[in-house]
Amino acid sequence: MTENPIQSASEGAFDAFHTPQRELVDDCVHCGFCLPACPTYELWGEEMDSPRGRIHLMESGLDGEPLSGSMVEHFDNCLGCMACVTACPSGVDYGSLITQTRAQVERRHQRGFWERMLRSTIFALFPYPRRLRALRGPLALYQRSGMAELLKRSGLLAKLPPHMRTMESLAPPVRRAPKLPERVKARGQRRAVVGMVTGCVQSAFFPDVNAATARVLASEGCDVVIPPAQGCCGALSEHSGREAEAVKFARGLLDKLHAADVDYVVINSAGCGSTLKEYPRLLADDPDYAARAEHFSERVRDVSELLDELGTVAERHPLPGRIAYHDACHLSHGQGIRSAPRALLREIPELELSEINRGDICCGSAGVYNLLQPQAAGQLGDRKAENVADTGADLLITANPGCSMQIRTALERRGESMPMAHTVEVLDASIRGTGVKSLSER
Repeated sequence: MTENPIQSASEGAFDAFHTPQRELVDDCVHCGFCLPACPTYELWGEEMDSPRGRIHLMESGLDGEPLSGSMVEHFDNCLGCMACVTACPSGVDYGSLITQTRAQVERRHQRGFWERMLRSTIFALFPYPRRLRALRGPLALYQRSGMAELLKRSGLLAKLPPHMRTMESLAPPVRRAPKLPERVKARGQRRAVVGMVTGCVQSAFFPDVNAATARVLASEGCDVVIPPAQGCCGALSEHSGREAEAVKFARGLLDKLHAADVDYVVINSAGCGSTLKEYPRLLADDPDYAARAEHFSERVRDVSELLDELGTVAERHPLPGRIAYHDACHLSHGQGIRSAPRALLREIPELELSEINRGDICCGSAGVYNLLQPQAAGQLGDRKAENVADTGADLLITANPGCSMQIRTALERRGESMPMAHTVEVLDASIRGTGVKSLSER
């Protein structure tokens, strides 16, 4: 695969490289089952902001219609949540279609100066764990010095552009980061050797999740191999149409994990896991990596998926309280993993699990969607926060860092708060017997 995949443009919206596949477009019978599942259709009731509407635009592009600004806007409005894939009775592979279309948009559409600057800033920062970790100190100082509250009271924060206000509001509280060893030995009989992908945002701002993941896996009889200096998996780039960049990141991660002799590769971030399982498609044109990507993806498991597959053996101590479980879109819709996290949580004595009304609708995070489309993301976040608050839960559980930042911020806009944790953090608290208070007081 070449680094610059732009080929001579055909007539119409798309060039000849990885064009949205006509056979996938033709799978859509325009039945409308996707409409109530689509967050943007629910917000605006606009046909072209529904999955079947966007597929119609793809078909128009294949038939020769140029790539207009209006067409791009409708593609950009899509969160890529894949709820339509779950809802579709015809099995339309919308995920591949929107991924291929977004790559075309990035190559063939000239965005405005400020939009280019915003996107360049986002992708110069978020896919780089070292750069994110370098922000921890200044961000902690900002949060603990009272500067954040001062900016809000002064009204200066409200005068910032929407994208900057959103970025400031989403910043998670910075806590002390535990240091992970390169190998954590299994407790008791070893049942598997697992390589752990630590992620970008997860490792920089949610390091407790990675530490809990390693402890839980070790408690369940897994040797955990944690290769140091891991780079980005390419998820944010791939979801945003930056195909060449995603390929570069994927190659780097495969190189890093190739030497690790492991039975499984585990990820605890839903968006990253979805992309890791898509490596065979992403690297299909690369003769040096295609076979390696196939072998790699066969071993990839979300942490809840692996624990459910192996079966749990570690003793669970009671965690009295009520929790609400939020389905991260790239876990439930992208990977089809819904029952495993719930089954693991229900194994914990005295823990009551509450379902969230309309829990299948995206919270608005969607990778960097909430930074690029802050108004739509804010509306979706507010709806999700209302439904979360209605559960009356003591703790919200989710499996994606972006979801927890998005919902926390939306709850704060309502003047409310709710402690949040990852599924593995709850399992870890039960196994260690530290109690639910250890999660709610963080």
